[in-house]
Amino acid sequence: MSPPLADSPTNAPGPGCPICGLQADPLAWQADGIARFGIGWVLRHHPAPAPLLGWLLLDSGRHLGGPADFDAAESLAFGEALRRSCALVRQLSGCDRVYAIAFGEGAPHLHVHLIPRHGAEAASKAWGVADLYRAVEAGERAAADPAAVADFVARARRQTADW
Repeated sequence: MSPPLADSPTNAPGPGCPICGLQADPLAWQADGIARFGIGWVLRHHPAPAPLLGWLLLDSGRHLGGPADFDAAESLAFGEALRRSCALVRQLSGCDRVYAIAFGEGAPHLHVHLIPRHGAEAASKAWGVADLYRAVEAGERAAADPAAVADFVARARRQTADW
């Protein structure tokens, strides 16, 4: 599977943009990349250290601040990409529900965090996921096992091969 580099100059990697960097990096794509929806949307696993197994990100392929900036094609593709991606998280993780959260502060790409919510995992409940994220980032809590993430990504790629 190749990295989801854009097909048009409007999606050329921006200097210093972390999402462009991840989308253009073949090693990052090999580790975390799952699927691409046309030129508009990219699905990937949260990079290491991943706060939870199955924590995916649905990224815009180009710089945009949020849904108000979608062009017509991105708008049409977004709903289907989001629906399929959430169903994939639920199917592969066995979670009870999937949180879809976008803050839009860390990069000039919309990236929607798709977070598996397991009823038995109190740390994944509602805003507790922010504390979980910070604890993993600070090294106070173990991240998702890299081997389990690699297996999840491989299974997700097989499930999305015909998308």
